[in-house]
Amino acid sequence: MSSVALLVLTILILTLGYFIYGRFLKHTFGVDPNRKTPAFDQRDGVDFEPAKNWLVLFGHHFSSISGAGPIVGPVVACAYWGWGPSVLWLLIGAIWMGGVADFASLFISIRAKGESIGSIAKPEISRRARLFFMIFIWFALVLVVAVFSIFAAKTFVKEPTAVIPSVGLIPLAIFFGWLVYKKNIKNLIATPIGLAFLALLLIIGTKIPVTLPALGNLNAETLWILLLLIYAFFASVTPVQVLLQPRDYLASFILFFIVSLGIASVFITHPTMESKMFVSFNPVAWPKAGPLWPMLFVTIACGAISGFHSVVSSGTSCKQIASERHVRRVGYGGMLLECLLGVLVVIAVGAVLSYEELSGFLKSGGPIEAFSAGFGKLSYFILGDYGKPFAVLALNAFILTTLDTATRITRYLTTELFGVSNKFLSTLIVIIACSVLALTGKWATLWPAFGASNQLIAGISLLVASCWLLHRGKTMWCAFIPSILMLIITIAAFAYQFFEAIKGPKPDFIIGALSLGLSAMALLVFKEAFQVIRAKKRTQNV
Repeated sequence: MSSVALLVLTILILTLGYFIYGRFLKHTFGVDPNRKTPAFDQRDGVDFEPAKNWLVLFGHHFSSISGAGPIVGPVVACAYWGWGPSVLWLLIGAIWMGGVADFASLFISIRAKGESIGSIAKPEISRRARLFFMIFIWFALVLVVAVFSIFAAKTFVKEPTAVIPSVGLIPLAIFFGWLVYKKNIKNLIATPIGLAFLALLLIIGTKIPVTLPALGNLNAETLWILLLLIYAFFASVTPVQVLLQPRDYLASFILFFIVSLGIASVFITHPTMESKMFVSFNPVAWPKAGPLWPMLFVTIACGAISGFHSVVSSGTSCKQIASERHVRRVGYGGMLLECLLGVLVVIAVGAVLSYEELSGFLKSGGPIEAFSAGFGKLSYFILGDYGKPFAVLALNAFILTTLDTATRITRYLTTELFGVSNKFLSTLIVIIACSVLALTGKWATLWPAFGASNQLIAGISLLVASCWLLHRGKTMWCAFIPSILMLIITIAAFAYQFFEAIKGPKPDFIIGALSLGLSAMALLVFKEAFQVIRAKKRTQNV
């Protein structure tokens, strides 16, 4: 199949989804542009702070939700099951499931004065549902930080040219934030300055690669994991307008550029899809992959549907949005753009690389190596030798954003769940928990567990949204149906992972316990919600 035809069809479907289904969601939930948002009502200059422009918030939101997810998942799925099922799931999931979850979580959190989706479960379902859901989210976010810190560390070791531009983005963002918030320099002037410095960092990075030497028993990858977690600690307690908003705003331009560059490269080079459209339902070459159903649907999370998006929407984005009219642009639009990125990743590894090349890169260097090699080849006509390092820079910019945002949100949850009001102590608890998992270095084992827990958060978030709609006399099926589908898929995936983890000569009890425990908590939340829905329906019928 022609990659140009695949890309054009994808853009057309996503555009129709945004204008048709996105407008339906806007009317179903009752968006009111005249209502004041929590960013103004509860402004504190640390967490509640209105973004100066909706594009600034879109940059934060998009950079936070993207991370490594829409890159790693599609790369792995293409090798395991083929690019055909991967693209189908990305499109179906994003429009009718993921976009709904993101939109709903952002909107109902705004209406709940900036409360997290976990907290909203209490008034909409029950006190017990809130407790189980928040514990579930806490463990899932620890998995997010652990997995993404491993990916970033591996990237810095494999691609030392990415270190200077990735790390240099942090002081550059602080400088940009100082220009915009302290000196009141307009975005139109500050943005070109920030992007020029970013381009300079990329050039310097290719000329001066940075490698870390081993320190005693600690190898370079372990040192990078520790440094990244230390960064996550300090970044997550810094006021949002100092680092979070400006860094994510600049990182969003990297993302926009990589999407634009990918589209342009496809139209210029128009490669055909060389890799396999369909591998097999149960790939023998990848014994840990598992069957296409249900494992494809948890391997590709971000890009199709992701619970982490709901957590970001109700954790940081709802506290910075200046108007309800921006909910569709930020929530639903952000999800669809991430889907487009996922399809571009599929093209980068499915059209430019043969199936044998893709499998070879995945086995030797992992999904990041496969993506950077494929994107480097795809964009060579435009960027030349800078294509591969730019792809790595883009990926790491998203990962650093995700580490910061996920740690910040887990800090909120730690305070709510355990009553640890000191933000430094609550953040330290989070970092220690993440370190325990991250220092195992087992991304291949942790990724499916992250995927399944991530999808269950999305399913429960949709369930909370269903109850929110029901209590206000609105139709709830747009949220309820995808919620049930995600429950079935993810419980099946957890069951598969549990039995795989405990069998064999070396059982993995950590993954087994996580699978069992998270499944039990999710089922308890669904049970509580079903009781509420049944009681409400019975009352309405009377």
